[in-house]
Amino acid sequence: MAEAPQRLFFAVPVPPDVRSAVETILGPIAAGPLGRWARWVRTENLHLTVRFLGAVDPGLAGDLSSAVALAAMGVPVFRVQLAGAGAFPDGHHPRTLWLGVAAGNDGLEALGRRLEGPLAALGFAPDDRPRRPHLTVARTDATSGATSHALGDALRAATEGWRAEFEADCVALYRTHLGGGPPRYEAISEARLAG
Repeated sequence: MAEAPQRLFFAVPVPPDVRSAVETILGPIAAGPLGRWARWVRTENLHLTVRFLGAVDPGLAGDLSSAVALAAMGVPVFRVQLAGAGAFPDGHHPRTLWLGVAAGNDGLEALGRRLEGPLAALGFAPDDRPRRPHLTVARTDATSGATSHALGDALRAATEGWRAEFEADCVALYRTHLGGGPPRYEAISEARLAG
């Protein structure tokens, strides 16, 4: 019997000190009256997605680990700065709440470009969508546009003037585990960026 496909993606992990800083900002909102209208990302799951793959044959995990190692060799370590907040699709009808990436976009873009060749060789179609680096922190459950708008406003107010920085020195292949509560992300392999 064949193994079920795995939901995989490539991402830069967020280090523990930055996850704590994010939790400090989000905690009061999540615990407040608006917090119940969102599904908050667990802080241990915070990451900056570089390339989403979707459902993948588990037999490709080894080749994908090689692809991430190859991509990492061509990208130097870079600084990431998180600042500000926003929502997709927009601030009036937010469904996904995020923290912005004020610095480090070039490094994330370079990783995405370096992955395209090895992924094409494995049969993955190119990802031509424009990249909008962000750190997803919640998905809204609000049935009212006014409630979800207020949630977005609360996040923007909490992050006004807030900054958090870290050195992105690795990229990982992650697997998403669904069921039994919120999603959990497991790093299958990790590759260090070029020094």
